[in-house]
Amino acid sequence: MSETPVTPESIVSVGLDVHQYVVQVCVLNRAGHVLSHRRVANDVTAIVAAVRGHGRVTGVALECSTGTAALADALIQHTGWDVHLCHPGYVRRLRQNPDKTDLSDAQPLADLVRVGYLPRVWLAPPAIRDLRTLVRYRQQVVDFVRNTKLRIRALLRDHRVADVPQYLWTDRGLAWLQNLKTLPPWAGWVLENHLAELASALARLARVSARLREVAGQDRLIRALLTQPGIGLVTACVLRAEIGHFRRFRTAKQLSRFCGVSPCNASSGARQADAGLIRGCSRLLRDTLIEAAHRLARCDPHWRAFKMQLQARGKAGSVIAAAVANRWTRRLFHELGALEAAA
Repeated sequence: MSETPVTPESIVSVGLDVHQYVVQVCVLNRAGHVLSHRRVANDVTAIVAAVRGHGRVTGVALECSTGTAALADALIQHTGWDVHLCHPGYVRRLRQNPDKTDLSDAQPLADLVRVGYLPRVWLAPPAIRDLRTLVRYRQQVVDFVRNTKLRIRALLRDHRVADVPQYLWTDRGLAWLQNLKTLPPWAGWVLENHLAELASALARLARVSARLREVAGQDRLIRALLTQPGIGLVTACVLRAEIGHFRRFRTAKQLSRFCGVSPCNASSGARQADAGLIRGCSRLLRDTLIEAAHRLARCDPHWRAFKMQLQARGKAGSVIAAAVANRWTRRLFHELGALEAAA
């Protein structure tokens, strides 16, 4: 029995507007005509059934949001389709329509796949997404610890507590807080709760660090990052989680722009200027790189000399840190990209 030939009319593209429980499925043929536009359950089998029978699927698009990466993985494994995540902000600007409905969201996605203009987002492997969950949870715990410490200091100032130890968060300082008896009854009760929350958060932070050490022992790129001067476990894990694979970038400049450590161009006509750093990036990744740049400028002779050169030219410390982060990121592109290629 001969196979049915694939004609231009039988080639279709698919757009998926994903919600928690339902998915709007739009199927377009090669000419851009709507073959199907229906709402189904948020389930791989239901999505495949909505597309089946319309033709050979050349591409599937869904906006990058919570849970869509796992759905994309499931569709690829179940069907072998060419599934792409896309940037929701760029799609919104390309649509140029103030109205927002499920119908108006799914069809442009299918249309952008059809004409090849889809603003794609890298679909990270499950292991990288799992590591991202871990490092972002650690950052949430760190933020909670910082905010709790600020609340404790605010409570002490509010009640004009004198003779506060300079190093309040050492074992000796925490013991002083636990033995503080000058606060009013309810303020003392609040302080006790803050201290209990702080101790619990620090214990969680220690458990997360143990998990990160387990990951580092199994990941070749993290071990390579740990050989860099001034780079510790947390920095290496954040870079691995947020960047993923260095070879997915075509150039070192593209990587530095993704990390948000490249200058944002604000030139027009004869005016040549910049507007600070790139804003569209992972804040956790950029903050981690800037902190690493400060350490590199202290620990590594090469970057220390580079820092002195910029200081001699009158550059501010923040500008120097961004410049070190930018150049170091570009160096990593070549070093770790070669390591990935050799693997």
